[in-house]
Amino acid sequence: MSDPPTSPDPLIARLNGLDEAGFLSETATLYEHSPWIPALAFRQRPFADRPALQEIMRRIVLDASRARQLDLIRAHPDLAGKLARAGTLESHSTAEQGGLGLDRLDDAGYRQFDRLNTAYRAMFDMPFIIAVRAQTREGVIAAFERRLLNDADTEIATAIDEINKIAGFRLGDLV
Repeated sequence: MSDPPTSPDPLIARLNGLDEAGFLSETATLYEHSPWIPALAFRQRPFADRPALQEIMRRIVLDASRARQLDLIRAHPDLAGKLARAGTLESHSTAEQGGLGLDRLDDAGYRQFDRLNTAYRAMFDMPFIIAVRAQTREGVIAAFERRLLNDADTEIATAIDEINKIAGFRLGDLV
């Protein structure tokens, strides 16, 4: 039996060489409170490179049942919500929201995000999700307001797309 192909990317070479427990230890937080995604991706090793791994995980999410997709979406915290204000977000979310200063808003800023989060949850029964690393605070607010005009199917698809972008950023952070 020949050895699996090796990747010139040291991260992918390392991930390809791990057993399932080690792989999950490295990748379990790529998708917010949803280690089932990397667990299913593990079965498709070896990965040629990061884009290949990212595409495998993206397909897993897209091919999941609607109920599982909604569970994934609902595993995410509100932007600048109560958990952020209390400092109890998962470390990835804390860093991502902190990058836009969403953890340091003044009272008016928190009220604005609370109003948007409440309206969005009332309309779609899920948190608003956006890859904040690719945004400005003003861009996030504009996206909130624009996306409140969408229908539920569009918002679920948009949330899934944003979640996959977030996972891609998180994968890029693994070294």
